[in-house]
Order: sequence, then C-alpha cells, then structure tokens
Amino acid sequence: MTATTTEPAPVRSLWKTFAVFLGPLVLTNMLQALSGTLNNIYVGQMLGVGALAAVASFFPLLMLFISFVIGLGAGASVLIGQAWGAKETEKVRAIAGAVLAAGFFLGVVVGLLGMVLAEPIMRLLGTPADVLAQAVAYATVMMAALPLLFVSMLAAAVLRGVGDTVTPLLSLVVSSSIVLVLTPALIQGWLGLPALGVTGGAWATLLSSAMALLWLARFLRRRERALAPDRSFWRHLRLKPQFLKPVIRLGFPTGLFFITGSVADLALLRLVNGYGSHATAAWGAVSQVMAYAQFPAISIAIAASVLAAQAIGAGKLQQVDAVTRVGLGMNIVITGGLAVAVLVAARPIISLFITAPAVIELAAGLLHITVWASLIFGLASVFTSVMRASGTVLVPTLISLSCLGLLLFPLGWAFSQTFGLRGIWMSYPATYAVALLLQASYFYGVWKKKPIRKMV
Repeated sequence: MTATTTEPAPVRSLWKTFAVFLGPLVLTNMLQALSGTLNNIYVGQMLGVGALAAVASFFPLLMLFISFVIGLGAGASVLIGQAWGAKETEKVRAIAGAVLAAGFFLGVVVGLLGMVLAEPIMRLLGTPADVLAQAVAYATVMMAALPLLFVSMLAAAVLRGVGDTVTPLLSLVVSSSIVLVLTPALIQGWLGLPALGVTGGAWATLLSSAMALLWLARFLRRRERALAPDRSFWRHLRLKPQFLKPVIRLGFPTGLFFITGSVADLALLRLVNGYGSHATAAWGAVSQVMAYAQFPAISIAIAASVLAAQAIGAGKLQQVDAVTRVGLGMNIVITGGLAVAVLVAARPIISLFITAPAVIELAAGLLHITVWASLIFGLASVFTSVMRASGTVLVPTLISLSCLGLLLFPLGWAFSQTFGLRGIWMSYPATYAVALLLQASYFYGVWKKKPIRKMV
C-alpha cells in the first residue's frame, strides 16, 4: 500500500469519528427495518400465525429485489466519498442525481414486473397453501412501494457519502412514526380507515415512504446543504453513464452478494417450508431478529467504506489501515455485545412476534444457533468494505459469492439431514466463518501490497 504521508494514523481520534458517524447510522439501519418489524408484530398479534407466515414468505423475495439497490448505494457512497474528500462539490451533486434517477427507474420496472408475477413467484417458493392468497396480496402492495423504497435507500446512501448520517436518521424517524400509527389502523380499520387485514402493513410502508421523502426534500432545502433538491440539483437527475458506470462497477458486486444471499435464503426457505407453517412463522421471526443483529455489522462496514473512501480522496492513505483496525474492533465490541444480549433475551424477543408457545420455543432455539453469524459476518465485511473503497471488488466478491453459492445451501441441506430444522440455521455461522478466513487472507496477503489510486 502506498501513502502520501508518513504520519501515524490517528487511531484514537478515528474511534471518535467512527462513533459519531456510526451512532446515527446504526439507528438508521435499525429504524429502516422497523416498518417491517412493526408490521410483523402487529400481524402476528392481531391476525395470528397464519398471517405472519404469509408475510414471512415474502421477506426473502423483498430482499432479493432490493439487493441491487443496496449495491448501488454502496458504490455511490464510495464514489461520492472520494469526491467529497477531494472537495469537488459539483461532482458530488452530479453523481447523486444520476444515482437517484437510476434508482427510481429501476424501482418502477422491478415493481411492475413483481406485481404481475407475484402469484407464480410465491408458488415457486413453495409458500404453504393455507397462506398463499394472503402472501400474494401482501407482495403485490409491497411491489408498488418499491420505487419509493429504492429512492429512500439511495438518498440515505448519498448523504452518508458526504459524512451525513444524522439526516437519514431523522427521515426514518418520520417514516417509522407514521408506520407506528398507520399499520394497526389499516390492519383493523381504526381512525375511520378501511380494514385491510394482512396488506395493511404494506400500505403503511408505501404511504410512510412517500411522506418521509417529501419531508427529506423540504428539510434539505431549508438547510441549504450541498445535496438540497433545488433547481440546479434537478438538472442532475438524469441517467449519466460517466457516473453510473463506476457506481455500478463498485456496487454491482455488493448487490450481487445480497442477491446471491437472498437466493440462498429462498432455497433454504423451501427446506423450512417443508416443516410446516409453524416452521415458516419461526423463520420469519428469527429473520427479523437477525436483521437487527446484523445491522451494527452492516453499519460498521458502511462506515469503514465511507471513511476509507474519504481518506483516499483526500490523499491520506495511511489512515486506511487505521480505519480497518477500528472497524474490526467496533465489530467485536458492538456486534459481539449485541449477539450476547440477543442470546440472553431470545424468548422475550421472539414473543414480540409470536404468541404460540411451541413456536416461541422453536424460534428461540434457532436464534441461539444463528446469532453468532452476525459477528463473523461483520468482521468479514470490514475487509471487503475497505477494499471496495479503493476500487478492489473482483476477488472479494468472488470469495463472498463462492461461499454463499457453494456452501450455504449445501451445508443447510446436509446439516438438516442430521439435525433437522436446527441444522438449516447452522449453515449460516459455518459459511461466514469460511468467508472471514478467506477475506482476511486476501486482505493481508495480497491487497495491502498493491498501490491505491483515486477513482474520481
């Protein structure tokens, strides 16, 4: 690794910078899942296990559809981070406009296709027959919300690229507050609203996303920030290949990683569905808890990527090593601590989603097995995120995809032959452990010996 300075990286101050950046980011990622979590709690408590199983059947499909947008956001954060570190504000606005335009267009296309194909897809996934109709209805409404969800996710990623993690948090506080009120009202028909049953949560997600985006636009304009959607910014809302190509090159591997993970999850869900609707409901509850357990790990990886990209853009390459060390330490402290807390409080947490005692016991046991995967995943993600900040994506992506594609489902199937349903969940920590070993080996053995160059 080459550097423009011989000064030691300011590790102590970097811990503080990480913490300031990371605190709102962790809360933001948790609140981003709050809509789905509240929906599952309300559906499980108000409508029962069958309705919860219907919603759970759609969750891996939703992750599949938004995976590419997660990748676009990752690529945009890196490119914008480098431009921001180099103090090129107009280039930051141009990249942001191109990314937001691409996200909306993608959301419209994917949403329309998803609405048309909702039923055959849910059948293909092996959704239990007793919840198929509800699952299709829920999926159709959520597909209609994809353009707004995509733009919301990318707006947050763009703001993170310039070091702003507070504004996305405030926007999600607005969205989550609306969901908190609208979800039960639309499920049961309170406040003079129609009773929509299982689709009430999906409609609440759509409406809250629209209102939060309006709030965000107004908030940014009032603050006169670099990314405020004023007239000059609107001129940048175009599909610009010169910016989208590097964003896609950086972000596509990340999106492909999540897509591959979602496909592997869908394959494992087929195995789970074979154990009946109670197992499917347990899958949904554990998946929601695991999303929260992984959010600190994902947030730390995002922070590492953005801070490394800004350091590269500013020419402070020596600081990249410090970013890596602090990111790994943050994972051990925060993600590891959260895993212990979830382990201790597994049953009370699961009871938020499920009322049936047998299903609570089943889901809590599964959570004990898989919660450690979040820590292992977080450590591996720091290595891949720092490498991505420099433009190195091919080998880290091949490692990640190989583990997910060649290990996760085969291990899940093999373990299930011996341990039953519990064996399916054992495949997660086992797969991530192999990925961590390979990523760390490539990072220290190959990547650190290469020069780092700016991409913008």
